[in-house]
Amino acid sequence: MKTSIKWDLNNVPDLSGKVIIVTGGNSGLGFHAVKAFANKNAQVIMASRNIKKAEEARQEIHHQIPHAKIDILQLDLTDLESVKNFSVKFKKEYNQLNILLNNAGIMMVPNSKTKDGFEMQLGTNHLGHFALTALLMDVIKSTPKARIVNVSSMAHKMGSIDFSNLQYENGGYSPFKSYCRSKLSNLLFTYELDRYLKANNIDCIALAAHPGVSDTHLFDHIAPKWMMRLLKPLTSLFIQPADMGALPEIRAALDPLAQGADFYGPDGFREMKGYPVKVKSGAKSYNTNDATSLWTYSEITTKLQFQ
Repeated sequence: MKTSIKWDLNNVPDLSGKVIIVTGGNSGLGFHAVKAFANKNAQVIMASRNIKKAEEARQEIHHQIPHAKIDILQLDLTDLESVKNFSVKFKKEYNQLNILLNNAGIMMVPNSKTKDGFEMQLGTNHLGHFALTALLMDVIKSTPKARIVNVSSMAHKMGSIDFSNLQYENGGYSPFKSYCRSKLSNLLFTYELDRYLKANNIDCIALAAHPGVSDTHLFDHIAPKWMMRLLKPLTSLFIQPADMGALPEIRAALDPLAQGADFYGPDGFREMKGYPVKVKSGAKSYNTNDATSLWTYSEITTKLQFQ
């Protein structure tokens, strides 16, 4: 399945006239995706919870790419009201959406809840993006050859779905278990979404990507900063820079040969680092019963439906 082609930013075509949303676009993988799209003349919407940090990120990109067209819209995936407000504001400004890159995510945070009472990692990584995608579906439907890209993780292979305790309502929470579950949910959602798009003859495909092990702020909760600095010589053996980690999601968004339900990740040892290629996700991600159940659960929980 893997190929020897070293796909990089030189493969990014001219994107003039394209409108692209990147959630979590002010830092990490999202920042590099915004930069890559803007460099090729796309109109990019940097969806960010922190407007100040988004402004700083936009200025940094403008310093390197003066012609970059980047709009900032506030989006807090932990608050469904914010997600709804984002979709309303976006639709006032734009009547097309070529690429929705659901990139934002949190990793291994302490047990807490979103503003709507969802377990924080499932709420942010899956339910927030599920709601955003549902609310933008009318614009996506009206845009020929649109794409939706959900960013998962290698950790999905260690995830499990338990609908009797999906948000750890009955205890048993651990930051790692919750993160793995949320990343498995990203893939179950992607594959079910692509089936939905095909069944309804919508000219759009849904794909997924994972960044391998990349140097982003997601590691902030794993160990103190001083420890990470000490371990840097060792971790550099299997951690790649964020700009490399962003390549799988950029390729998923743009590769003309990509098909619905494709999954991209690095081509190196155990997919930890390297150039982006098509990879295969874990067996649990192909469980169609779990996928349809998660879809129904997500609609009920967010009170939003795909129409």
